[in-house]
Amino acid sequence: MATRLQSEWNRLYRCGPAADPASGDPGLIDAEGRVRALVLSLARPADWSVLGRVWQGVQTDLGWPAPGIAVSGTDACQLWFSLAEPVSAAEAHALLAQLRTRYLTDIPPHRVALLPSADGVELAPPVPALQADGEVWSAYVAPDLAPVFADTPWLDVRPSPEGQAELLARLSSIRAAEYRAALPVAPAVPASATASVSATSFTDPRQFLLQVMNDGRVEMALRIEAAKVLLPRS
Repeated sequence: MATRLQSEWNRLYRCGPAADPASGDPGLIDAEGRVRALVLSLARPADWSVLGRVWQGVQTDLGWPAPGIAVSGTDACQLWFSLAEPVSAAEAHALLAQLRTRYLTDIPPHRVALLPSADGVELAPPVPALQADGEVWSAYVAPDLAPVFADTPWLDVRPSPEGQAELLARLSSIRAAEYRAALPVAPAVPASATASVSATSFTDPRQFLLQVMNDGRVEMALRIEAAKVLLPRS
């Protein structure tokens, strides 16, 4: 039987039917490549005075419910957004890119992570979780405690499952009408455009990014993301 924490996680972030809790599968993406969990991270430092303006802005400006706040267990503070209905990884990534453009234009791109990646390959690690060093934990935190973790975005002890469940229980999902009205997302990449990029076998990630950036059939948000990745390497 699922614990209260697992039930709250499934309610907010799981995409598709809940699996056996013992399987360890967080279920952040379904068989069709769709997601409900969108994670915006700020690292080096995990400055809540910066990320907090996104947390406050989406509520005040866009009328969204508050996203969950988490410390990554490594180097970042995160906002966990929950969508009521699943969307493609590309649309989810584009939505996060618009939030970054709206609230974090003054922050260097290397400090901000948007997950899932547009191709759905990279997803946010589940929270709470013991980190690879076996010493610290990622965890959800209350808004008034978020500033405390700027220099040490982790917990030294295992977070209380009941406390984590209580933090998630206070959250609700963003309805499709709410986010599409506030931040219209460009249509998904046409199948022909996807084929044009994937038809070529790339061994050099830079060449792949250049192809995406220069392909006029790929949605603009994804082309901009590719350009931002290439900028430091040009």
